[in-house]
Amino acid sequence: MSLKKESKSDVMLHLAALRGDLRALTRVLDSGKVHVDCCDKDGTTPLMLAAANGHTQCVSELLEQGADPDSRRVTGTTALFFAAQGGFLDIARDLIDAGASVDSQSLDGGSPLFVACQCGHLEVVMELVERGAKLNSRMKDGATPLFIASQNGHVRILLHLLSKGAESNIRRLDGASPLWIASQMGHANVVKVLLAAGNAHVDATRQDGATPLFKAAHKGHLDVVEELLKYKPNLGLLPNGESALHAAVLFGHTQVAKLLIKAGADPNLHNSDGITPCKLSQQAGHRDILKIFGHTTSRSMYW
Repeated sequence: MSLKKESKSDVMLHLAALRGDLRALTRVLDSGKVHVDCCDKDGTTPLMLAAANGHTQCVSELLEQGADPDSRRVTGTTALFFAAQGGFLDIARDLIDAGASVDSQSLDGGSPLFVACQCGHLEVVMELVERGAKLNSRMKDGATPLFIASQNGHVRILLHLLSKGAESNIRRLDGASPLWIASQMGHANVVKVLLAAGNAHVDATRQDGATPLFKAAHKGHLDVVEELLKYKPNLGLLPNGESALHAAVLFGHTQVAKLLIKAGADPNLHNSDGITPCKLSQQAGHRDILKIFGHTTSRSMYW
């Protein structure tokens, strides 16, 4: 792959691939004035452009004329990354049949499987896994394909990965687990699946000491809190010096606070700064939450 300045013919070939103009693409290739893998300053080839835009016939023609299915951009991405991003199953198959690596890595450690999981393309995920893509590969930050699927709320992809043996509790380098990220993002269905799978640790903390319940309470994700409470998470003081109830109160999530108190959270628990949830709600001016505490404990115990 050469990063030399593009010629006029190079530009014409790129435009034809981008637009899916098979006739123009064939004409430029047959002129003998252009290399099939000519690339721009970012290393983008005609094959990548055709794959990214779902132009199956152009992809087939370029491959027949010798395009390298594993040619990489300066970011390390290949045509298969773009097919996975767009959910173009037929193109992904054609590229793999032509020799594209299913586990080719970008500079951040990603692979086509990561991209398909991120974008929610189940059929492409299934194809890549069937073709041997590594289920538990990790990006530079430690995230796995299952982590990415959990982060983006793609339940069917999550279920498929689990059915094929993907590990559900591999953490990112900062300590965040798939359950943690799903809880933060508010994906209750993902949380339910991960907990039911049996390997997810309900109280697995990130490096900052926050648990999945703490993040769900912090964000006000009531349905996630409901799912987590079924698995008896820690309602007391966490390594970060706070409790889930402190988090709910601080950000005014009244219904979450009610649920946590019903589950046994202590409204008189002091955080590492010596402040109770009630005092916190008073400082933040959350009157609705103060009313909840009024029904659960005497005023003299608020702080």
